[in-house]
Amino acid sequence: MKKFNRIRSFQGLPGISLAAATLLLVAGCASAPAPLEQIAVSKAAVSSATSAGGNEFAPVTLQSARDKLAAAERALADKNYALAKQLAEESLVDSKLAAATARSAKAQKAAKAVQEDNRILQQEIERKSK
Repeated sequence: MKKFNRIRSFQGLPGISLAAATLLLVAGCASAPAPLEQIAVSKAAVSSATSAGGNEFAPVTLQSARDKLAAAERALADKNYALAKQLAEESLVDSKLAAATARSAKAQKAAKAVQEDNRILQQEIERKSK
């Protein structure tokens, strides 16, 4: 008989555990720290993309990164840390894309210049051999 009472007393335990876990999860989300590091990293990435030639070769992507960074800073000021973190991360991705696009465009431009130089040299060689 004692075993039955013990089993019944433990039947409510999973419900209590679930409630406690939910409470801890909500408390953990509510106290998320300000994403200052993510915003700083995003600022540096926007600066790097600008230096890489993002204004010239990827202006739309770079502007998107700037807009998202500004929105992240507004969300930070409003203490909406989850949104601020998300926007800062999106800004970082856009910045990296703008920088990569700029580097790629510069490399393609340089490759075309080398090909043109080779074409001219080839013409010069052919002209001299005639």
